[in-house]
Amino acid sequence: MLLHVDAILFDIDGTLVDSTAAVTRTWRTWAGAHGFDAEEILRVCHGRRSEDTIADLLPAEHRAAAVIELEQMELADLGDVIALPATQRLLPLLPAHRWAAVTSGSRRLMLARLAAAGLPTPEVLVSAEDVAVGKPDPQGYLLAAATLSLDIRRCLVVEDAPAGIRAGRAAGAQVLAVATSHPAAELSAADQVIADLTACRVESTAEGLVVRTTDQADEAHRPPTGLTAR
Repeated sequence: MLLHVDAILFDIDGTLVDSTAAVTRTWRTWAGAHGFDAEEILRVCHGRRSEDTIADLLPAEHRAAAVIELEQMELADLGDVIALPATQRLLPLLPAHRWAAVTSGSRRLMLARLAAAGLPTPEVLVSAEDVAVGKPDPQGYLLAAATLSLDIRRCLVVEDAPAGIRAGRAAGAQVLAVATSHPAAELSAADQVIADLTACRVESTAEGLVVRTTDQADEAHRPPTGLTAR
């Protein structure tokens, strides 16, 4: 894939940050404490706002407290949250006005996970609190593009979960999926699926960003240089 885009809009959990183990632990603990089937929750929660998942489980009067409880559990579980491959090289190289993050998590939690992973905070970060409807609705990605004063059709969305892929496509962006938290077969709605961001190169120019994906087999023989920009 060779794309010329104005910006890249990244999901965070599972795309920039490996927090899958922490997410699984906290949902299992919360489900056990409240008498729910953790496996059923884990089948649907990835890529969605916690409040949207909880809304499927609890009556309205108990939802706000449950969201707060879950966030506190997640904030206390940052020990093995790490940056995913190539992200520590890529993000510092991107001009601030050429990238944003769109997440289903709360701003407080996402700032904590980015810090734990040693990744920079984008100037534009659209979090769960910023939208009325979460992924797979496109609202978050449309808001990020508008905040950057860019046409969403000239943006690339990078996602790891089916709900996020659907959100990016519904917004009108091109979508690149990374198979870091879901099998590639579940990500087929994206324009392209790669193993992770080491299979990608980005060049920054005066006109925008040039994004190239490389052959996976060929990439395995390259030095681990991550993504590049100039």
